[in-house]
Amino acid sequence: MFNALVMDQNEEGLASASIKELSVADLPDAEVTVAVEYSTVNYKDGLCLSAKGGGLVRKYPHVPGIDFAGTVEESSDDRYKPGDKVVLTGWRVGEAHWGGYSQKARVKADWLVPLPEGISAQQAMAVGTAGFTSMLSVMALEDHGLTPGNGPVLVTGAAGGVGSVAVAILANLGYEVAGVTGRPESGDYLKSLGATQIVAREDLNETVKRPLESETWSGCVDAVGGEMLARVLGQMKYGASVAAVGLAGGAALPATVIPFLLRGVNLLGIDSVMQPYENRLRAWERIARDLPMDKLEAMVKPATLTDLPGLGADILKGQVQGRVVVDVNA
Repeated sequence: MFNALVMDQNEEGLASASIKELSVADLPDAEVTVAVEYSTVNYKDGLCLSAKGGGLVRKYPHVPGIDFAGTVEESSDDRYKPGDKVVLTGWRVGEAHWGGYSQKARVKADWLVPLPEGISAQQAMAVGTAGFTSMLSVMALEDHGLTPGNGPVLVTGAAGGVGSVAVAILANLGYEVAGVTGRPESGDYLKSLGATQIVAREDLNETVKRPLESETWSGCVDAVGGEMLARVLGQMKYGASVAAVGLAGGAALPATVIPFLLRGVNLLGIDSVMQPYENRLRAWERIARDLPMDKLEAMVKPATLTDLPGLGADILKGQVQGRVVVDVNA
């Protein structure tokens, strides 16, 4: 028997969470059973923990948690054996499939990645889906020509999970980083991660009539979308790229094609859910090498299964700074 945070739906169609004791027989059928050690809290988790499941949860009862790290207990797939350390992000785990807010999980072997040497399960979840997405964004920008010395790189939503890790990685790689935040009290936090410039959200969250402004940014990791992304596109340097990773500011993009036509700006969509296995390995190896663990530890807040309903509501309101690491066994 083991504990899990389970979402149940009432007769009115509204879901609520409670900690329940489950058996291994309750787990879905798949090749690998993992003793989960840590999970984390992402924006999608907040949606899945909400009363209507954020449009992501299709079937109840449901165990949320879109990522986890732990130790293989049982495997019918030759790639994994008991005792192997693994990490999982994506593949709609925690949404369509039972996820990591549980002391045990059973998933397909294709969804797992071996934990890189030198990273603990706790550190892996300090990285989590948010940090994994950050690394994919940096890799995409570099694949499209970004190098240190090109000029400042902008990170929107910089105090959030994706933004915090992106700032730390970029600064560690030698980039000049400008962090956008709507919380003035986050300035010192972002500077501790390596940001050299703090940009107030109100300076960028409104579109302007001019499709092009002064060329300012050599690259951008954008976790906000909406009007801010439209504004940033007009401020990118010639040939620069924006890695689009989120929509906290809305899904609509009230932009023109002018930055793409006259400045050759690239808008790079970053998907962390269905990434091919080889690219997952590449990203986790880069994380092990390029993310300073002391900076990672500074952005972590610990939590337990009991804390998750409140944290889910908080992250939807933009009130979670940095990374929350959930010890599912505490």
